[in-house]
Amino acid sequence: MLSTPVSSPDLRPGWAGEPKWDGFRAAVSVDKGQVVLRSRRGTEMGPAFPEVVAGAVQLPDATAMDGELVAWDTAGRLTFERLQNRLARRGAGAARAAEEWLAHFVAFDLLRLSGTVTTRWPYWRRRAALESVFTARRLFTPWALCPSQGPRPHTRADGAASLGEQGPAPLRWPG
Repeated sequence: MLSTPVSSPDLRPGWAGEPKWDGFRAAVSVDKGQVVLRSRRGTEMGPAFPEVVAGAVQLPDATAMDGELVAWDTAGRLTFERLQNRLARRGAGAARAAEEWLAHFVAFDLLRLSGTVTTRWPYWRRRAALESVFTARRLFTPWALCPSQGPRPHTRADGAASLGEQGPAPLRWPG
């Protein structure tokens, strides 16, 4: 799901909040050792981000996640410019760029888990399954779990912008 701008970071009852990242929206899938990393428009991004493709060995087979490719600078702030410069690189150039500016995949949704399509599950169930994958598989770089707040009434979903995120992204918490 895509984020929607709101006038206030106050979370309404039944909603959760996640940061809006300053990166590239992407989906990653692993099927029988084949890794596909694509933009939301379908552009193949794997050759530009070999560290993410290589890190997919940590994921269960027949699994797909929705998230954001991001890069942090040495001060811990997001740097979209460095990430953007990586898109045209392939092969040895992409590997050198990965050593200098490691990209991370910040996962915020689980689309498929071990062959089971999860997109019809309510958000809370997908979120619990995504957290379980991170815990059970002990995922580490390049994987990062997107923080989520809620659902709690009268909760503010701000505070992340100091790290370079673009602010809160409220999500309706059905069921």
